[in-house]
Amino acid sequence: MDKRLRTAVIGAGKMGRLHSRIYSRMETVDLVAIVDKDAAKAEALAREYATTAYADIGQILDRVDAVTVAVPTEAHGQVAEPFLRRSIPVLVEKPLAFSLEEAQRMLELARQGDCTLQVGYSERFNPVVQAMKRLQIEPRFMEAQRISPYTFRSTDVGVVLDLMIHDIDIMLSLARNPVRQVQAVGVNVLGEHEDIANVRLEFDNGCVANLTASRLALKTERKVRIFSEEAYLSLDYLQKSGLMISKAANIDMVQWLRQQQDENGQIHLENAAWQDLVRVEMLNIDDREPLELEQEAFVQSVRDGSPPQVSAEDAIAAMELAEWIVREIRSHPWQRQAL
Repeated sequence: MDKRLRTAVIGAGKMGRLHSRIYSRMETVDLVAIVDKDAAKAEALAREYATTAYADIGQILDRVDAVTVAVPTEAHGQVAEPFLRRSIPVLVEKPLAFSLEEAQRMLELARQGDCTLQVGYSERFNPVVQAMKRLQIEPRFMEAQRISPYTFRSTDVGVVLDLMIHDIDIMLSLARNPVRQVQAVGVNVLGEHEDIANVRLEFDNGCVANLTASRLALKTERKVRIFSEEAYLSLDYLQKSGLMISKAANIDMVQWLRQQQDENGQIHLENAAWQDLVRVEMLNIDDREPLELEQEAFVQSVRDGSPPQVSAEDAIAAMELAEWIVREIRSHPWQRQAL
């Protein structure tokens, strides 16, 4: 496919605006449409990016080569289905669908039409995660913290599907093993869905992951730590920074410390500073916007027919685990005390 790809963004909200901005800058793409049932919102965004506004997806089915769906989660399946039925590739914002049944139906339509269905887990494209994946570390323990102030969007789902789903996806991709046990607790404050959650996952290979998510915090943090036999990693998604303490880089120090042990296994170096002994490596991280990398990967998949980097199968696995977590949270709800 040598011609420019005709793309459209469905949804003129916050995520729709971000996707529109990136499409408008891509040299291999023509942003030909922005669609939103709120015609005024669609018109405003279309003017900003010099394209055409529509209020109905039926008006663009014959005018696009690929679309991005950035509408509320409950409408993902309804909006994506007409495009998938016509074998038009779709990038759907996370989570893939409101229910597993709907997600499975979308996957089946994509398979029938032999077209790309990519899911918007943009953190997979975070340069920090990309650097971590290149190291091919086999984790023993993982810890993720994802907290932020309330954004007043994605209120149709709880914090597990809104925020934690990113870390669920990443943990599954790193552990590469089925989950055998879930322990979870959550608190709903502003509505019927949980706004704060903490989860402990145990995988079949013994790896353990602890995840915390909150959308009621006073600050924004996106951090992960990974412990393995080969190395310790500490990563900050927002700062796009990371450090590693690897066994290979510190093997001489480890051997020297072992030589300092007395017959009881004690090391007498009270005046030594551990920070001065350990060699810390800063990870080489490209400063690229994850959403831009995500859309570039989607366009490349559409153009050359390669599998999407974040597939519907990946998204369904994350949704299955997320639903398990939500069931665990709801199995022991907090009991409100009478005032």
